[in-house]
Amino acid sequence: MSLLTTPLDTLHRELGAKMVPFAGYDMPVQYPDGIIKEHLHTRAAAGLFDVSHMGQVVIEGPGAAAMLEGLVPVDIEALENNRQTYALFTNTRGGVLDDLIITRWAQDRFFLVVNAACKAQDIEHLRAHLSGQSLQVLEQQALLALQGPRAREVMSELCPEAAKLVFMQGCHTAIDGVDVYITCSGYTGEDGFEISVPAAEAEALARKLLAWEQVAPVGLGARDSLRLEAGLCLYGNELTEDIDPVQAGLLWSISKSRREDGERAGGFPGADVVFERIRNRPALRRVGLKVEGKRPVRAGQAVTDADGNKVGEVCSAGYGASVGGPVAMAYVQRTVGEPGTALAVDVRGKPVSVTVARMPFTPQRYYRG
Repeated sequence: MSLLTTPLDTLHRELGAKMVPFAGYDMPVQYPDGIIKEHLHTRAAAGLFDVSHMGQVVIEGPGAAAMLEGLVPVDIEALENNRQTYALFTNTRGGVLDDLIITRWAQDRFFLVVNAACKAQDIEHLRAHLSGQSLQVLEQQALLALQGPRAREVMSELCPEAAKLVFMQGCHTAIDGVDVYITCSGYTGEDGFEISVPAAEAEALARKLLAWEQVAPVGLGARDSLRLEAGLCLYGNELTEDIDPVQAGLLWSISKSRREDGERAGGFPGADVVFERIRNRPALRRVGLKVEGKRPVRAGQAVTDADGNKVGEVCSAGYGASVGGPVAMAYVQRTVGEPGTALAVDVRGKPVSVTVARMPFTPQRYYRG
């Protein structure tokens, strides 16, 4: 089966990107400067990411908020216009089908961004629960992410209205006469913006952004290392159908009004399981791991205690360019999950020393006004 391409495919190749298959798309994993330089540039200035492979969906119609609340443990009804929320599609076992961002555009109109690998199943999941609402997949929209401490400086010249946005807020606006929707909810730990733009106009906008000296193109490799340093979950690694929000350390993603003692408790798939986990705490918890030395660890490798007993498994790992060494996330037994606990990772039969660490590994710098 041939790979899909994004509207920036020609530009990626012109820039010398190394392309790899990802979620059914041919995507740039890195550019000639390499992953470490791209990572550090995003932390110091601004990186431009092509995230057009992700799903953009509009749900519209009476009762849209209530319909969505039947799928996610979030107080959608209380969401103000042009405000966003992180959300989880849960299953009947309390596990996670996907994580997504929901933005309220109007009283009965919502904009959803879902992961590329789960896009088809998420859309079917939504369609199966429509009760008089309509669902539109924005197939002719591209999505660009501008991330980093100088992203706002660039946006203030490109689109002053959007430069006023704070974390988890969005606005309908225009750039060079082209209608766009811009949000402020990046997944790198840095301040930044996401721009939903018509596919036909995406390349011109990307080229305009790259003309700023502060902006450099960044691929999937640095995107992953940046989110790992920021302690953020990746679906398929930290989140799966067998991992619930409490294990994942995402209790904050369950609105207080939707919890067991809230005024609109439950009503989402697996609520009883999730509430039981909140009461009794699950046996496993997600933790950060600082790796001693330079030898990297890998997802899927066993985490062991001082006696060599398996106590968990690595779910994400890589080189943390901002912290100057390898870092990882793992699910471990709660009894060994306190920061400062000495553990090891079995790397091809040899133990590599690690220490349970607080996350994020590098400070998150979202702009909150």
